[in-house]
Amino acid sequence: MHDLVTSSLPDIQQSPDRRGVAIERVGISNLRYPLSVLDREHGSQQTTATLALSVALPAEIKGTHMSRFIEVLSSYQGVLSTQSLPEFLARLRERLKAPVAQIDVSFPLFLGRAAPATGKSALMDYTCALSAEDDGTHVDIVQRVEVHVASLCPCSKEISDYGAHNQRGRIDIAVRTAREADGTPSMIWFEELIELAEQSASSPLYPLLKREDERHVTMAAYDNPAFVEDILRNVAVRLREDARISWFDVGVTNFESIHNHNAFARVSWVRPGA
Repeated sequence: MHDLVTSSLPDIQQSPDRRGVAIERVGISNLRYPLSVLDREHGSQQTTATLALSVALPAEIKGTHMSRFIEVLSSYQGVLSTQSLPEFLARLRERLKAPVAQIDVSFPLFLGRAAPATGKSALMDYTCALSAEDDGTHVDIVQRVEVHVASLCPCSKEISDYGAHNQRGRIDIAVRTAREADGTPSMIWFEELIELAEQSASSPLYPLLKREDERHVTMAAYDNPAFVEDILRNVAVRLREDARISWFDVGVTNFESIHNHNAFARVSWVRPGA
């Protein structure tokens, strides 16, 4: 009986539209959903992601079927990664009969971090994201991380009789990876990008610090001063040296401790021949 009722209902979304405007992206956004993501240490971890799912809509079609986005997502049982995204987007294109499908997903990745002196460990969260588009011939994937770090001003250290001002900063890294021989994107762990960012600043941040750890972090940062430009260049050099990276965009923001403004720097790069 249900099937008979459904088949008799008009499909307004598939009715024609004569205004001649093709829509590049239409779908759902700000959707919170539990997903399994890759974890280098444990294989995978469960997290709660925020998603936007969309497709391109031809000019002659009135609307897309919003419920089908949830249907595809609900039926997905795999681990979300750069390797699994092409299959997911192919399902989305097929289910919505669309020429192009897109996904934007961000999520917290929780990693254990040991304090530098006492070794006491606790979890710290890092914001990670994947953006991908499938046009039927090519899948473009961008991998992103947001990493908070500490920096100590080289100028302040040099001109002061003692001490130097420091601040917390944020490093935003977006990368595209090269393709393997079979056409799949090269694998790079989010954890690798996070560690690269932390190694490029005056000091990483830690979720748990005892007095011995606080002393260690303070002195380590003092011995490794870095302008916002230094941090950016450190990240860029490390990314350029990684043959898996074909493109990157990096931004660094210092939340200044002695100014009422922030300092920032940004650079993007494409590997020659990529």
